[in-house]
Amino acid sequence: MEYSSVERAASGFAGGTPADKRYDPTYDPLVSPGPGQGRDYAPTYWVATAGTPPADDGPVTKDMDVDVAIIGSGYTGLATALCLAREHGIKAVVLEANRTSWGCSSRNGGQAQNASGRLSRSQWIERWGKGVALKMHEEILEGFNHFKSFLTEIDCDPQPGGHFLIAHRPRIMAKLAAEAKVWKDVFGYPSELLSAETFRREFLNDHESAGALHEPEGIGIHAAKLAFGYLRLARAAGARVHTSSPVTGWETINGVHHLHTPGGIVRARAVGIATGAYTAQTLHPALRSKVMPILSNSMVTRVLTDAEIDACNFRTTQVLTDTRTLRFYYRLLPDRRLQIGSRSAITGRDAPNPRHLDLLKEGMARKFPALRGVDIDYSWWGWVDVSHDMMPRICQPDPKQSVYYALGYGGNGVSYSQQAGRRLAEHIAGKTAHLTLPIFTSPLPGHPFAPFRRIGQRMLYLEYFRRDERP
Repeated sequence: MEYSSVERAASGFAGGTPADKRYDPTYDPLVSPGPGQGRDYAPTYWVATAGTPPADDGPVTKDMDVDVAIIGSGYTGLATALCLAREHGIKAVVLEANRTSWGCSSRNGGQAQNASGRLSRSQWIERWGKGVALKMHEEILEGFNHFKSFLTEIDCDPQPGGHFLIAHRPRIMAKLAAEAKVWKDVFGYPSELLSAETFRREFLNDHESAGALHEPEGIGIHAAKLAFGYLRLARAAGARVHTSSPVTGWETINGVHHLHTPGGIVRARAVGIATGAYTAQTLHPALRSKVMPILSNSMVTRVLTDAEIDACNFRTTQVLTDTRTLRFYYRLLPDRRLQIGSRSAITGRDAPNPRHLDLLKEGMARKFPALRGVDIDYSWWGWVDVSHDMMPRICQPDPKQSVYYALGYGGNGVSYSQQAGRRLAEHIAGKTAHLTLPIFTSPLPGHPFAPFRRIGQRMLYLEYFRRDERP
């Protein structure tokens, strides 16, 4: 397959980085032996505009003994290290294969929502009953409030105001109205249902919009600035963050975990895993085939003109999501660019295929005809960690082993990852009496057809597309 010079540059092929350190656009956690060592970031808008990354502690260069090792330096891993230090007096060592927040945390859409996992509040009730659902709501709202408190310490260009869930077909409005009633009657969570005319006039002329549901909690952030802020805070609190230090082997001897890295063995009394969708199949037996990595594409336009912004009637910078199963997420950034993302390829090998970017461009043009053909300055993709039952887990999967993980956000981890880090720190510190929700007390479920998951994914995508696009 041949690519243009622009596509090659966007995919990380261009530039002077040594071949073994270049960003690998075809990396696939299900088939790649590992994420590499010291690789460059994906070519995201966030990394390009965040400024120079703050200092880390460099690679592991010798054997060491530590109380706690955290694998993964994304939002969750850094938040865990930060909370361990601030709230429990434990100075953790974070191990990162490549560069700080190289995975999900520098590739997401920057949408912080009052959610975690893929299930709606109505679906919580169906799965667990009203009592547990109410506690889930309290947990996630508490997490969102903690997240907002961190934004007073981290300058990450916040765009507050709430979140719009946009009905992409008229038939969806009845579902939004039913969900809004559950929010109000069961959870006491306010919302506002807007007609298509009102939404298009007062907020945004999305040509696909048949109306929208607005919730008060939602903030857009600069993804890499948030990650780098966590890094600064964690290291200031006493955590060490070792980059270019992939875990290439793991032995547990007399209860002590020997984590092999290229520079030395890290012997840890406890290990927290925060690797998201970038969790290698061989990392630990408890995680084999427990998370389904799903690709998501994202792009950012050039700076829009006044005329283009007026043509789209952009009157809001709040975060926006449509109601497709294969949803689009989008917003106007502080520098007047449009960011928009959606689902992508099935495999890493197919991810650089230009047709996935073309589908995203076409989705943007359907919503905003005035932007058809506008130049795209940034395009990238990344893996999202989806659990088999659509909800995350922050738990100790085996009470006999001092191994813990926080995984499975399903694309809703920007804000909840901070709370998950707090909860993971509590697990590691042994402060678990209050952690009674199912997401804290049960491990990630497996799936009997996990070896054939991508065959099923292709079939599901066809069905989702058919269902999403019918009138």
